[in-house]
Amino acid sequence: MVEDSSLRNQFLVAMPGMADGNFDHTVTLLCEHTPEGAMGLVINRPTTLDLRGMLQHMGLEADKLSAEATPVFWGGPVQPERGFVLHDPAEGEWDSTLKLSETLGITTSKDILVAIGQGQGPTHYLVTLGYAGWSAGQLEQEILHNSWLNTPADSSIVFRTPTASRWEAAARLLGIDVNLLSSDAGHA
Repeated sequence: MVEDSSLRNQFLVAMPGMADGNFDHTVTLLCEHTPEGAMGLVINRPTTLDLRGMLQHMGLEADKLSAEATPVFWGGPVQPERGFVLHDPAEGEWDSTLKLSETLGITTSKDILVAIGQGQGPTHYLVTLGYAGWSAGQLEQEILHNSWLNTPADSSIVFRTPTASRWEAAARLLGIDVNLLSSDAGHA
């Protein structure tokens, strides 16, 4: 794969009729895409776990969190005990951050959760548990088999679009109404 063909910092929008029920109607932000495989985080599948409860379970302060419940998202089926925080990388310096773009970064170190609980974290963030992973060539094959649409990521969809609207909003970046697409795949 040539570097220019990387899908890093792109959304994968699940096609209607996605065969894998884990990813039905999901939007996945691709954080890494190399010849060895790909890794991404689902951004529109909230869990029943609340961020305040998660921080308290970890023994971290959560008093400065908004009174409104903040969901923790299901990032994917791989390592569901592992946490990731999507945020604006310009806000703060954390021990382990991968900058995806000027407006999107991913941090895996505990220091960002400590800061969020103390009210000193980034303004906009999304916390996920687990991730989606693909082996070498697997994602490319899934795209060829019409499982996914891909489009450049937009941080406003991650942080400002209501969760239930993210699937349609990500597809609209391509000028597509996914609700009008058939779940049947075919090739000419």
